[in-house]
Amino acid sequence: MRKNQGYTMPDTPKTPIDAHFYKRADAIIALANSHISEQTPPADATNSLMFASSRFNAWIAAMGFKNAQEMQASKEEIISFFTTQYTHMLEENFNNYVENFDFFIAKAKEAVEKKG
Repeated sequence: MRKNQGYTMPDTPKTPIDAHFYKRADAIIALANSHISEQTPPADATNSLMFASSRFNAWIAAMGFKNAQEMQASKEEIISFFTTQYTHMLEENFNNYVENFDFFIAKAKEAVEKKG
């Protein structure tokens, strides 16, 4: 593990999750879903969510360094860490949606019908 002023960056592609991990994730997903409307299609909401995540992750990484030069020297390592984590999480969620497609999509369509 690598530690910079209070932020620990694991070396493994799969980090352990704490008791509130899914609660936080669900709250962020609910916020993103709340932005979807006739004026804001899902693709726009997901682009905003990905941008927000990247900006937040850059800030989290920056907080662990003493100066910009130190941060720049770790750029490849930081980007590799976050992209590896994202790839792993996307693969897990993608596989989950494939395995449970009918159930998840039926729930999603039901929610859209209630909203509209």
